[in-house]
Amino acid sequence: MNALLTTVKMEARLVLREPLNVFFAFVFPSLLLTVLALVPALREPSPEFGGVRFIDYFAPSLLVLIVAMVALQVVPAVLAGYREQGVLRRLSVTPVSPATVLIAQLLVNLALAVVSSAVLVVLGRIAFGIPLPRHLLGFLAAFLVGVAALLAIGTLLAAIAPTTRAATALGMIGFVVVLFLGGVYLPRVLLPDAIARLGAYAPPGVQAVFDGWLGTAPPDPVHLLVMAGIAVVAAAAAARLFRWE
Repeated sequence: MNALLTTVKMEARLVLREPLNVFFAFVFPSLLLTVLALVPALREPSPEFGGVRFIDYFAPSLLVLIVAMVALQVVPAVLAGYREQGVLRRLSVTPVSPATVLIAQLLVNLALAVVSSAVLVVLGRIAFGIPLPRHLLGFLAAFLVGVAALLAIGTLLAAIAPTTRAATALGMIGFVVVLFLGGVYLPRVLLPDAIARLGAYAPPGVQAVFDGWLGTAPPDPVHLLVMAGIAVVAAAAAARLFRWE
């Protein structure tokens, strides 16, 4: 336990020392929300978004941006980089096992996603009057299981990528797909029905997050079970395929 705690602290310092990680995880989503909220038309209720303001409707999509950035951009590149640089191989002969580093990475990036999301929620509420999630427990369940699914996928990408460059490329492909299905590029209400339905079952399960946030309905248990299943399968595959050298 002491080794894990020490490794978590070390990994947290390394993550926070990367300016791009800090900017895109903490600053960019809140900056984007601020820019959108400064447009007067986007602060008016709209029938296209069920009578709510665009910024209220779009806020959950920014959570998708945060989670995808951490899980699909940071995690694969860091873990593949550790392998390519021989960090994991060297750790294997020390009291700190490579598995400890892997667990620490996941814990640090989970915390990064949670804290960044909390900053976005608080900023939206205080600065722009964006309502807090109406089904709080349902929202938290959907958000956490969605984060777990994407982190597991990010770890799987790191497991199968032969190099850091390949891990970054695979992560970018996944990142673009997740943002499209999650309504970041185009609000989900404007997506074709088939694409919107696919997004409901693709990590991080944006429909369940939307339902919990907007209060239109409690998150569908089927959506949550699908995300949990994806998390378990991807994590098991990553553990089986991951190479320490």
